[in-house]
Amino acid sequence: MKVILAYKKFRNSIDLKKVKNFLITFYIIGLLGFIIPFTSDIFIFLIPYAILLSLFLVLFFHEAKFIKKEILIFFIIYLIGFLIEMLGVNTGKIFGEYYYGDGLGLKIFNTPLLIGINWLMLVYCSANILNSVKLNLISKSFLASAIMVAYDLILEQVAPKLNMWYWKNDVVPVQNYIAWFCVALIMHLIFRQSDNKNPIASLVFILQAVFFIFLFSYFNLV
Repeated sequence: MKVILAYKKFRNSIDLKKVKNFLITFYIIGLLGFIIPFTSDIFIFLIPYAILLSLFLVLFFHEAKFIKKEILIFFIIYLIGFLIEMLGVNTGKIFGEYYYGDGLGLKIFNTPLLIGINWLMLVYCSANILNSVKLNLISKSFLASAIMVAYDLILEQVAPKLNMWYWKNDVVPVQNYIAWFCVALIMHLIFRQSDNKNPIASLVFILQAVFFIFLFSYFNLV
């Protein structure tokens, strides 16, 4: 109990404006790092650490209690994300035919361990965007899943450039986006059973989306 109170006191003492400015600076530096040819390989190597740092900050500012139910929900979403990608990449039946590069780090059964974390963070942050919107659980889940698909439309174009994953014949099938929406919807329906009040989660999602939009624009100009 004392540890939890000390953590909350420390978290509440942190200047959120400085944290948000740090995140903006962090993503700007990352953007420049990928664009500059001399540093691009280094920044590709750093992708897993950037994902872990983003997740750490999001969870650090999670305002609800980390009760057993919430921890279980987070783990279930991670597990669904990892397993669905493992089945997808090894069968080609869910998202289409693709394979992972080394950009997301350590792999088991041809699947990066971080991919489940990426799903969890995207679900958490996209759900947070709709916290203030007055809709029922199902409507919010549908809308948040649509936001994730819109995000993926850009991500898919940039992922091969960052050595994250590659599609057969360099073509992203429509099947991928349909599957993304369905998987995201299931996750959001599960996630809505938890409380995800967070002062930086929406910003992290927006920064990532803008980051990939800029990279997409750059790679199509050069």
